[in-house]
Amino acid sequence: MSIDQSTAAKVAKLARIKVDEEALPALAAEFNTILGFIEQLNEVDVEGVEPMVSVTPMRLKRRADGVTDGNQQAKVLSNAPDAREGFFAVPKVVE
Repeated sequence: MSIDQSTAAKVAKLARIKVDEEALPALAAEFNTILGFIEQLNEVDVEGVEPMVSVTPMRLKRRADGVTDGNQQAKVLSNAPDAREGFFAVPKVVE
């Protein structure tokens, strides 16, 4: 697949990027370079290769997934301009 100057201009317009007419050949060449690299990546055989987090084997740190209230209600509400009955109090905005 090859990108010509008119396609590069269309992509720039869709991306809402102002590109001067003189810069369109360079933009089209850059798009073609990117597409060439993507084609190279598509040629790589990755059958049977598991996805990895890093190039070095490691396990992600995990924590228990438990629902808590944080046990910091007083601390959180201490920053509130107006708190009542354990909640933030806000002015009524809808009548």
